[in-house]
Amino acid sequence: MYFMTKKKLRQTHKTDTLIKMTFKDYFRIRLSIIRAFEQLPFDIYLHLDGKLVTYMKQGEILTSEKISNLHIKDSGESFFVHNSSKQIYRDYVKASMDSDKITNDVKATILRESSMSILEDLFENPDVSAALEQSKPIITELLQFMDNAPESIGNLISLTSHDFYTYNHSFDVSIYSLGLGQALGFDKKTLEELGQSSLFHDIGKRNVPLEILCKKGALDENEWAEMRKHPAYGLKILNQSENISDAAKAACYEHHESWGGGGYPQDLSGNEIHPFGRIVALTDTYDAMTTQRSYNTPMKPTEALSMMKEKLSNKFDPDMLNAMYSTLFKMKKKAT
Repeated sequence: MYFMTKKKLRQTHKTDTLIKMTFKDYFRIRLSIIRAFEQLPFDIYLHLDGKLVTYMKQGEILTSEKISNLHIKDSGESFFVHNSSKQIYRDYVKASMDSDKITNDVKATILRESSMSILEDLFENPDVSAALEQSKPIITELLQFMDNAPESIGNLISLTSHDFYTYNHSFDVSIYSLGLGQALGFDKKTLEELGQSSLFHDIGKRNVPLEILCKKGALDENEWAEMRKHPAYGLKILNQSENISDAAKAACYEHHESWGGGGYPQDLSGNEIHPFGRIVALTDTYDAMTTQRSYNTPMKPTEALSMMKEKLSNKFDPDMLNAMYSTLFKMKKKAT
């Protein structure tokens, strides 16, 4: 669950592993990144009954059918690679992205799945400044893919329903924000900063009780009051690290402000809200409306945009809301 999954796993399974290292020495992967009929360049471990066991050894070869069958059963919680092989893993993924034998749609899946395994570690890093720095390659790869394969951008967005408070949400918000930034004419440097900032916009939810984040149903008054503190929690976290830009802080602290006023936590309005705050307000809302949550069903993209423009327009920068239409035309979210 959001910012908590691996931490809980470590706390639960500190002892009685089949290997003498703890889960913190490993990172999760999805098997969809594995190339068929090639030797595997790293060992893969399976999480089974609270233990990590060697599942595939370096040098093994899998057929495409076996990879497909395993991926269907892969919840994202099962397969791990040791941190000592992290660079080998990244080089392996890069080789796939550079290959002319792999379609852009498949590359989109590989990029998403490989990014998610890295994001989990970054979100739990207490040094947010270091985490932001380490997220740069992800944003660079996203921008490169969006430039090289615009027809496959939609495949970067999660193709399956997922609980709102997961790494998927932050990743999707970052993709939408990058697309909106491109539509608004941002330069490369600004886009890179926007991508990183939107990726960490909900960092303050680290400090919100898990039972509130995961509650199946609407929050009561006290729970909602606690949830509304997450922008302030996030700003506090960011202020504890050096070299965090004001723009990144604004994306975190101002993404629940409203263009027409009445938002929180500062009741800013119009151009008082930083552009990054205005962008993330829009993309965060859109992803929330079109994503499966525990107590409601997702809206179709067209329905969400219509509601945002007709009933919620006072909340968003009108120019950015108009630009969002062209953005989503290029990355239509696939419903399942």
